[in-house]
Amino acid sequence: MSKAIRIHEYGGPEVLQYEDVDIPEPNTGEVKIRHRAIGLNYADIHTRNGRYPLPTLPHIIGGEGCGIIEAVGAGVLDYSVGDRVAYSSGGHALPRGSYCEQRIMNTEQLIKLPPEVDDRLAAAMTTKGLTAHYLIHDCYQVTERDSILVHSAAGGVGTIIAQWARTKGAYVIGVVSSTKKGGFAEDHGCHDVIISKSGGIAEQVRGLTGGKGVTAVFDAVGADTFEASLASLRPCGNLITYGSSSGPVPPFDIFRLNEMGSLSITAGAFYWHMQTGEQIRNRAKKLFDIVSNQAVKITINQQFSLADAADAHRSMESRSTLGMTIIIP
Repeated sequence: MSKAIRIHEYGGPEVLQYEDVDIPEPNTGEVKIRHRAIGLNYADIHTRNGRYPLPTLPHIIGGEGCGIIEAVGAGVLDYSVGDRVAYSSGGHALPRGSYCEQRIMNTEQLIKLPPEVDDRLAAAMTTKGLTAHYLIHDCYQVTERDSILVHSAAGGVGTIIAQWARTKGAYVIGVVSSTKKGGFAEDHGCHDVIISKSGGIAEQVRGLTGGKGVTAVFDAVGADTFEASLASLRPCGNLITYGSSSGPVPPFDIFRLNEMGSLSITAGAFYWHMQTGEQIRNRAKKLFDIVSNQAVKITINQQFSLADAADAHRSMESRSTLGMTIIIP
């Protein structure tokens, strides 16, 4: 038996149940992992409340973890008992189930961890770092010619986007909800910070860019920031959405993009950029390298026990978290 967090129905943090579950032995191509640390992501909240539906209920939630291999199934050649591995199923179409002490995983999704990446660091940054990588390299290729706006700049993905984009020479403006978060964002890559409660985000962006606006906006907030994001762009600018923590964007007349300067919008979904194990591991290597070189720093500010996963969700939903949050089984 193994402890896990399961939901039997969709809803608030109160539906997260700490329970015993049976863990089978691995089948062909699979391994059994004992988790040492688990990552917390906003996708977990979308899973819990039903926006990212699960295939069946009850079901263990969570998409990111790090641990040690305890058993291998037939046909597994590249992994052995004792290997340290991480994984990320950041897209809602990929298998959920990391909120547990042990689980079975297909090896296609696994990433072997180098010695310099410890368990807590791996659990904190894998999903967020892979997300940041495809957003600033594929969805929009950030260069030294760019000025960018990053919403939730004190959050997990936001801090990595800001720092990584800055290494490329981009000018980075962050949006945060408080002065405390503003200082944290400045310590994690932002040249300038806008406090969202002060109002007029687009006006402040234009004030910081000599009236031009930014070339790209990275927005994981959704409904509350969509209009400000569009209004912050210069002509031919790009809005890259990759989340909707405040709710989905309402129906939108696409011709407005013409009127506002031939703007472009893309929705950067994890799943479509992580189709193969090779893609995942190539991106992970770049992430591990830039973190190991200390060009991007990962700050873990919150840690919860597995039994207290509901408190972790409440903390994230209340926007009281800074940087990364992990869960320890």
